Amino acid sequence: MKTITRIDQIFLITRGIKKMVKMSDVAKLAEVSNATVSRVLSSPENVREETRKRVLESIKELNYQPNTIARSFRKMETKSILVIVPDVTNQFFSEVLRGIEQKAGENGYQVLLGNSNNDVEKEYDFLNQLRQRQADGMILLTARMKQEVIEEFSEDFPVVLACEYKEGSSIPTVSIDNISGARKATEHLINLGHKRIAHLSGPMEVILSRDRLKGYHQAMLRNELETDSVLVQEGDYSYEAGYNLMNKLCALEEPPTAVFAANDEMAIGAIKAAKENFFRVPEDIAVVGFDDIKISSIFEPSLTTVSQPKLEIGEKAMELLLKQMNFEELNRKQIVLEDKLILRQSCGFNKKKK
Repeated sequence: MKTITRIDQIFLITRGIKKMVKMSDVAKLAEVSNATVSRVLSSPENVREETRKRVLESIKELNYQPNTIARSFRKMETKSILVIVPDVTNQFFSEVLRGIEQKAGENGYQVLLGNSNNDVEKEYDFLNQLRQRQADGMILLTARMKQEVIEEFSEDFPVVLACEYKEGSSIPTVSIDNISGARKATEHLINLGHKRIAHLSGPMEVILSRDRLKGYHQAMLRNELETDSVLVQEGDYSYEAGYNLMNKLCALEEPPTAVFAANDEMAIGAIKAAKENFFRVPEDIAVVGFDDIKISSIFEPSLTTVSQPKLEIGEKAMELLLKQMNFEELNRKQIVLEDKLILRQSCGFNKKKK
């Protein structure tokens, strides 16, 4: 087997690529992490001499041009971090934000909130706030921007993704296994004896929506149940979407006996519509949601849902960001936390199988 020499590595990195060499290219050639390259550029005295020489040699060989403006910003701390939220009115994010703020406050940072209102162009605009040194790092609770844009941005600025993620990305991420959670919710309805199960999905451009739809399909397939295409309806995670989509399902000649909604707000809207169409919940239609927002336990009937560790997601995301801002090594870049199915009245969990 041919041994790849250092010259071969340099050729593979730079051949035919007419673009700026990235910090990750230097890290790969020097066999260190991005954080180590950052430390060599900003605080070389804190890096072992042998490692420092290896990184500097790689920088020279690749002709890497570091973003000096970004590095100078990193040295001028604002003690603020920016959190980008897709929809500040969505109750799910309030608990995640609480976890971020608690951990940030413990470490002397304040949180600046940016609401993109599900507008990807606004998300791009918020990136400029970091470029203009209005914050020391950023946590994204949405992942609609192009992956290459976020990847390149993370070369010069500390960035963490929370809740959502990018497939194949090296950006530090905190999330749950949404496919598994959705499969668990759907299988619970199947175990209660339901066969005609509808799914109210989120928008398909959001990876979480695709994951939860995938989990629903997996559960149906595993149990050899057919999925009627009319029973899968796409919404936007709002109460209004759940209400309107459920009205459509109730009008079918053969309505579903159960509904799995991709989030609690749509599930609550669905229950409201079902009742208005003279369906009893859970006797006629069982409903399961996702997220376990506070109102899900107060609503009548109380909502069976997949609970995410929202506070912990926020805390872990802030911990990852702090490590990046302090140039610390990240032992784990992808953190997947445990979810839990919470059984309540809306699916008739205390009833016998149908």
